[in-house]
Amino acid sequence: MIKFILLEDNDYFQETITEIIQNQVFKTSFDYEIEKHNKYNAELKASILDLTIRKVYILDIELENSKSGLEVAKEIRKIDWDSEIIFITSHNKMFETVYRTIFKVFNFIEKFHDFEKRLAKDLKLIINKKDDFAKFIFENNKIKIEIYLKDIFYVYRDTYERKLVIQTSNNKFLINMTISEMLEKLDRRFKQIHRACIVNVDHVNKYDWNEGYFILDNGVKVSLCSKNFKENFNG
Repeated sequence: MIKFILLEDNDYFQETITEIIQNQVFKTSFDYEIEKHNKYNAELKASILDLTIRKVYILDIELENSKSGLEVAKEIRKIDWDSEIIFITSHNKMFETVYRTIFKVFNFIEKFHDFEKRLAKDLKLIINKKDDFAKFIFENNKIKIEIYLKDIFYVYRDTYERKLVIQTSNNKFLINMTISEMLEKLDRRFKQIHRACIVNVDHVNKYDWNEGYFILDNGVKVSLCSKNFKENFNG
């Protein structure tokens, strides 16, 4: 799923950009959503704060009666370094300011210089990127945890704490959840290999079902591997 967020106060360019997005996504199997704004507002702010979905921002720099696209991009980058940002403008003199001010800009496109062709090319590249933005999200009245699935190595049941432990490359997170509930929130790269353990198969180099352990791609050996789950394991 990709959400394209368009901030443009000119109706002609807003509709043109929408058509370009639709034409590019039509060629793929991606689910997508287009969110259109003609000024900075509460809905746009809420979308910026939502870090659970992959987003592409297409921002006009100069807007009437609104924060500029440059100011909106600064707000995005305070909390989000992953979403793509494309600037569109009628003023090519803003090029240096944009790249000096905003981290990780995908492109800067002048509206009157091969605009449609350049934007279509950029969107094609973005859509076909293999970036992985899927997240595990856990929230209760005390804490909120967001972890990229690609960063989770394995999950196991701690019998002493009576909680699940999510092991990442450099951290551990304890949550109140069952193994079955956890599996429902993960994708196909995760397999249960023990009654008390789930692994991210992308991070495992070796399984030893006889000895009851697996070895991660960082060399760590984990003794939570059961023959009882071998037949259903396809990783």
